[in-house]
Amino acid sequence: MTASTTQRPLSVTVWNENVHETTEPEVRARYPQGIHGEIAAAVREHVPDADVRTATLADPEHGLTEEVLAATDVLTWWGHRAHGEVADEVVARVRRHVLAGMGLVVLHSGHLSKIFTTLLGTTCNLDWRSGEDRELVWTVDPTHPIAEGIPSPLIIPEQEMYGEFFDIPAPDELVFISSFSGGEVFRSGCTFRRGHGRIFYFSPGDQAYPVYHHPGVRRVIANGVRWARGHAEQRRLPELHRREAGWFEGTGR
Repeated sequence: MTASTTQRPLSVTVWNENVHETTEPEVRARYPQGIHGEIAAAVREHVPDADVRTATLADPEHGLTEEVLAATDVLTWWGHRAHGEVADEVVARVRRHVLAGMGLVVLHSGHLSKIFTTLLGTTCNLDWRSGEDRELVWTVDPTHPIAEGIPSPLIIPEQEMYGEFFDIPAPDELVFISSFSGGEVFRSGCTFRRGHGRIFYFSPGDQAYPVYHHPGVRRVIANGVRWARGHAEQRRLPELHRREAGWFEGTGR
């Protein structure tokens, strides 16, 4: 294999607000390394050559400096109680990197994060019900790379209910839908493309339940991270070009 076709190891930054784990003993007991620690472990488990780092809300610039983002192929995002505490300048920085080609995997209650609502341009509101429920995650696109190795249904014994209407733009691809005991359904695995960046939203994963210990959920997240990686050699924003007629002639294209 030549150097031109060798792809460097995947660089992943796992971001989590890390509020529940630091303020609620029962959540800390469930996720002693934090939700970010469990998600990072899932990526390492299924992508063993990945370079995985973690960042949290309390870090300087939330751990999402220009240098960190420039070195990140895919960013995963988990937030819940502290969406409003994420600095607007950091959100703008992340948005710019996504549009320029960085992948983004948004998980569970991250649907209301500033970065997700900004990139999708809608409220991203949904129906929900707290309290233990069973979620069945059905694969509706078995040929999609994110669905590789995932049983259908993927059974999650304890989970919060998310239901329609989910106020998102029509997904570019719908990979999973979920059903719950109350008869609700939900578009639980969706992909979007914004600029040069790929986005995957996956809903299972509440702090009140051990969802991120579930082998199937861990596999989906790792698959999503692999899929979201950009393929451009250099990250760049889409550009405005003025082209004269015949500009491509003589360029060898």
